[in-house]
Amino acid sequence: MAEASVNNNAGAANGNGNGDELSKAVAFFNRAQEVAQTDNFDYAIDLFVEGLQRSPDAVEEGHKPMRYNALIRQGKGGKKPSMMDKMKHSRGKTALENMINAEYLLAKDPDNLLYAEQLLNSALLGGYKKTALWISDLIFEACRTSDKPSISTLLLLKDAYASLEQYAKAINACGYALKLKPDDGVLAGEFKNLSANLTMQKGKYDQKGDFRDSILDREEQAKLQSQQAQVKSVDVRQQAVNDSKKAYEANKTIHTLFKLADNLGELQTDAADNEAINLLEKEFQHSHDFSFKKRAGEVKLRSIRRHIRQQKEEVESGKASETTKEALNENIKELLHTELEHYRLCVENYPTDLRMKYEYGLRLMRNQKYDEAIPYFQAARKDPKHKIMAMNKIGLCFFVKGWFNDAIDTLKEAVEMYEIKDNDIAKDLRYNLARAYEQSGNAENALELYRKLAQIDFSYKDVRARVDRLRK
Repeated sequence: MAEASVNNNAGAANGNGNGDELSKAVAFFNRAQEVAQTDNFDYAIDLFVEGLQRSPDAVEEGHKPMRYNALIRQGKGGKKPSMMDKMKHSRGKTALENMINAEYLLAKDPDNLLYAEQLLNSALLGGYKKTALWISDLIFEACRTSDKPSISTLLLLKDAYASLEQYAKAINACGYALKLKPDDGVLAGEFKNLSANLTMQKGKYDQKGDFRDSILDREEQAKLQSQQAQVKSVDVRQQAVNDSKKAYEANKTIHTLFKLADNLGELQTDAADNEAINLLEKEFQHSHDFSFKKRAGEVKLRSIRRHIRQQKEEVESGKASETTKEALNENIKELLHTELEHYRLCVENYPTDLRMKYEYGLRLMRNQKYDEAIPYFQAARKDPKHKIMAMNKIGLCFFVKGWFNDAIDTLKEAVEMYEIKDNDIAKDLRYNLARAYEQSGNAENALELYRKLAQIDFSYKDVRARVDRLRK
């Protein structure tokens, strides 16, 4: 994991630049927006890059619109960066060059967290704090909604937020990491240190004449502060919705509608989600452009996941009623069904998108449709980003079907191809291969793999128990 630290000697580059440079950058940004509306997204990306070279920390004017148009490009089947793109944008001489290169690649492959992490590290090194905070929030949201968040990514976020003195966010990232490694004493110590830093930071604010000085009751103080933050947050989000509604009514384009749908989603209410879905579905019926249907499906899935998350928290607290538990089970079933249909439609409408094939295969697998899932995972193997994970899933499908030798062949090949030996993917591959060996009757090879896993991560799944059992 690259070390996250802020370079405080970035000088003028730390801000949006002087007024003249920002004005020049905005001219490029505006032109990029115009070009994007004609679906010439690659040229738009080049124009955004030109603008960001002049004003690197222009988050609202440059980074966010570039990201927004990158997602639309992806939804319309935009190609990922070519090998030439990757070579040309692989290494720069300065932190700014590396940041711009990473953002260029991320714009052409918006789901690639590796590019996002490279962007974050370069922004921190160059002292572009606004950009670093923006991309950190984006990465954290991706981790939060991921089925298998990366511990290394969460640790990078923890360090990044801490270096930016965003201690509340650093605590959140550290908390998520602790959920993945609850027995990590060092991580628990860092959590305490970050909490102490947050307390000291709040204390400094208090000394500057904050309204809380007049409140003696600490519990009431915290309650009032929380309520104030929540009201302010809701007000800001509602204003964003109002503004985007006006923009949409004035100019009904895919860009203004997607922006409105995004802002409605930020309200995190069923009413707002339903409004966004209805608007998107209506436009789909009118235009027959699947990108509207796809976005409506994403809003629906996000809404279901929000309900599941809230109900799980209630169940884990021990205060959930039977009605809540039943509702949780029903929502999980609904999520499985809705995801399956959503990605089926995506594959149908984007037949060359290998990422969609992988996602659809994953949903078929979760619905225990293993024979149907295998061909989609096999197709997804052609995508370098999903190759190893697709092979892992193929091996698991073979395993569930009882085809243990086929599972061994596939998983063994994946283990040999995957260069990293100690991250979560590597451990999962070896564990699944060991299970296949064990079920095929090859206890010797299974034990050897379990032993190696235990040496790397003694608490990984049930490895310790399996080693003890096979040694008897």
